[in-house]
Amino acid sequence: MKHRIVVLGAGYAGAYVAGILARRLSPADVEITVVNAVPDFVQRLRLHQLAAGREIEAPELADVFAGTGIRLRVARVTAVDPERRIVAVADADGGGELGYDTLLYALGSHGADRGVPGVAEHAFDIAARPSALRLRERLDVLEGRDGGGRVVVVGDGLTGIETATEIAESRPGLSVTLVARGELGARLSAGARAHLRRACDRLGVTVVENTRVEAVEATRVLCAGGTALASDATVCTAGFTVDPIAAAGGLEVAEDGRIVVDRTMRSVSHPDVFAIGDSVHAIADNGRPLPMSCASAGYTGRQAIEAIMGRLTGREVAETKLAYSYNHISLGRRDGILQTVDDEWRAKPTYVGGRKAARIKAAIVQLSLWGTSHPTFGVPKRKHRVAAMPDASAGKTVARREGGRVAAS
Repeated sequence: MKHRIVVLGAGYAGAYVAGILARRLSPADVEITVVNAVPDFVQRLRLHQLAAGREIEAPELADVFAGTGIRLRVARVTAVDPERRIVAVADADGGGELGYDTLLYALGSHGADRGVPGVAEHAFDIAARPSALRLRERLDVLEGRDGGGRVVVVGDGLTGIETATEIAESRPGLSVTLVARGELGARLSAGARAHLRRACDRLGVTVVENTRVEAVEATRVLCAGGTALASDATVCTAGFTVDPIAAAGGLEVAEDGRIVVDRTMRSVSHPDVFAIGDSVHAIADNGRPLPMSCASAGYTGRQAIEAIMGRLTGREVAETKLAYSYNHISLGRRDGILQTVDDEWRAKPTYVGGRKAARIKAAIVQLSLWGTSHPTFGVPKRKHRVAAMPDASAGKTVARREGGRVAAS
């Protein structure tokens, strides 16, 4: 009987790892199924551009996985039962259950309202393609009105900065305000902060700093201290959260709901389950949890590949890098910031700004799309046979450190 690998989610992390495993493992021994709620690949790194009006590629996952032997199931995951090794899904035909021997959990994250009243009812987010398109439709309406409209972006993290500057550049007829809880660009170096301020000034973005949003209404944003900001479209980018599916299924999760794993991305509570991307609570090489980011998706994905391969083939599992090296921020289409950070994730004094940074960011985004659309490029064609099916139900397959590396036993 073939070893069943089920991958939940086909974002940057899930699609890439599924393709690599399909390339490396023999189809005579392994069957790989990818479950995704939509039939196409979503470029989450570019959803702020989609909302602002740009056309963004959305490759069909059937084309992405063509020739790999991967089975694609377009369905929404509703539950995970790690004791029975079952995943429940819902689709147009009603859904059903999928059994697995190894589960790769890569369901990602979505926008968080942080408990702020009115966000769910009145605010937009750009954490998913449908919500980004709804914002786009609203901006189209505002742009067609006499006098334009007022857009308030709540949150000055990377997503908030990119959203505010992209909308301001793409739709100059709209008034854009960016609300920062602290100092604008507080995590950047002094030079990068100054560059960011100049960009906001150039694009006409009004920055409101040291301000906490207490509620969102249909036509205004209420701030601490009684300040009210008029808004025809409020965009909430104050953070991301994960679905409670993992916690509800009994997997050990951190306080934020992400799956707790060991150094190989393997669940500490259920050895048949691996987690990657925004879904995972993984400790980086500096001892801190990796942030939700595209870079983290790559690092955790590569480690999971090594761990799953080692577990199934009996080979030594390489310990891959788990780090965070830089922040890249687009400031419209022709400007950007590339901020490198040290081992403690503090901004280094130097940064790259302007058109060069914009070109670097565009290249990173393009490479991310290409790498996902061609998941098996550069991977040796030689298929590895499964040495011995691990007794996952008994939890006998564990990971241990040996001489600075991790070995499967």
